[in-house]
Amino acid sequence: MKIKTMFLSCLAVIITLAMGYEYSQAQQKSDIPSAKIGIVSIAKIFNNCKRSIEHKRSINAEQNKKNEELGKLSEKLKAEEAMLIALKQDSTDYLSQREKCINMRVSLEAQQTINKEQTILKQYRWRKRFYQDILRITSELAKQKGLDVVLEKDEIDVPALGVNELNQTMITHKVLYSGGCIDITNEVIALLDKGK
Repeated sequence: MKIKTMFLSCLAVIITLAMGYEYSQAQQKSDIPSAKIGIVSIAKIFNNCKRSIEHKRSINAEQNKKNEELGKLSEKLKAEEAMLIALKQDSTDYLSQREKCINMRVSLEAQQTINKEQTILKQYRWRKRFYQDILRITSELAKQKGLDVVLEKDEIDVPALGVNELNQTMITHKVLYSGGCIDITNEVIALLDKGK
């Protein structure tokens, strides 16, 4: 009988200690405040913001104008090359015409390279300034909303990706799930559109 009583007493003490431990762990976990997390889709901002759309239109119009000019230069070169074919190869006119054609071709190729590099540089500068504005506005909104962290929410169309793009996406894609997070993308777009 004494053994049963001692055994039941020990068992009661163990159960009481276990319950006390679980209660203290639950209390500690509930005392830790949860972080308020926001998300922003940079891709959506670049695709839907009026400022970005306007920039794309401007770049396309500029490219079309440059392509027209290069097209005219290319047509002139073709006409000069047609004249070259009509001349005898051992004539003085042929050599001067050939030199003219070579200079025009070099000029055309140089202008194509210059246009391409200028466009790349303009795009880089614009995207850099725009991204800095996105970061600034996101930071301001996060402070206003009391967010502790704002993560970039990727919107990926996996079937549209090639093998290399998919590998790169899997390496760089960090937020796999963002349920319960506050999406502030549309608010960032609205502030960018206002010109803040």
